[in-house]
Amino acid sequence: MRITPVRTVVAALALTATAACTAERTDNEADQSPATSAGTSSPTTPPATSPPTTASPTTPMPTATSPVSLPALMAKEYDGRALRLRRVLARTDAYVRHAVTYRSGDLRISGILNVPRGKGPFPVAILAHGYIDPAIYTTGRGMMREQDYLAREGFAVLHVDYRNHAGSDDDPEAERDLRLGYTEDVINAVLAVRRSDDPRLDGDRVGLVGRSMGSGVVQNVLVTQPGLVDGGVVFASVSSSTVDNYERWIENDRPEVAQSIVRAHGSPEDNPELWAQASPRTYVGRATEPLLMLHGTVDDTCPPRWARRTAAAFEEAGKDVRLVWYEGEGHTFGPQWPASMRETVRFLRRQL
Repeated sequence: MRITPVRTVVAALALTATAACTAERTDNEADQSPATSAGTSSPTTPPATSPPTTASPTTPMPTATSPVSLPALMAKEYDGRALRLRRVLARTDAYVRHAVTYRSGDLRISGILNVPRGKGPFPVAILAHGYIDPAIYTTGRGMMREQDYLAREGFAVLHVDYRNHAGSDDDPEAERDLRLGYTEDVINAVLAVRRSDDPRLDGDRVGLVGRSMGSGVVQNVLVTQPGLVDGGVVFASVSSSTVDNYERWIENDRPEVAQSIVRAHGSPEDNPELWAQASPRTYVGRATEPLLMLHGTVDDTCPPRWARRTAAAFEEAGKDVRLVWYEGEGHTFGPQWPASMRETVRFLRRQL
């Protein structure tokens, strides 16, 4: 595990389960305005061959004790498809922003797709946003800075709304079932891109970028579907232990949700096996793609110790993980956000 302090990053630049939630308030509101800078450039990495969509035969496949578990997601068959570009939402000098939908099992999921101007095909970054109350969430909300920046750097950017959000279909059991359905929606987004006939989208070069709660989703994808994507980036990640997330935000702050979860699955004390099976930390040994973690040293929403523990777990399993610290940054990133995005782009270009 390489842990890089921000002062090292600054010098080099010449200057990150889950199905649990981030803080139960609107997350990352600073992302609502697109970035106003960053030049357009196209990645020069040659296209990779299409990776497998399932684990290799030698990858251990745990037995699921519950349909609400990561082993259940490992065994599930996915049929993400029917990516449709709907109306044009905006045109910029660098890309066109579309409303989109695709199919995730029986559900229709909405989102946005920024397609760079030019012929393509463009590598694809799929974004998994942090917690925003679905009652106030609007399509594409939560990572607008990242959407704009990555599209200007030559990536087609698909931002997933998740079930129960914006124009997506409803899943009344999503909260009770630890939001593992969000992981299904991101897996199916990758497959929908792969199956798209849009020549501008390079389905053989796909990376994941998650923030806060969405970082837990990224970790879930990496451990349940090794080989599906080429790498993952996580900003200000929730814990890789679902128990940590439950105790921090659900158990006391949302008692009605906690009661429904405990009735269906048992508490962490009563059913520790299920809660372990819902935590990506349990299965880091299955991951095959690199993980870049970006975290602020004064994040009071997702404590830095969580990032250290997650990185240590990946390292102990012999995985390619890098944890970069941003001194003085909190949960949403402020002055050093551009540096974190340059780090992200370098990582994605190497992997994609």
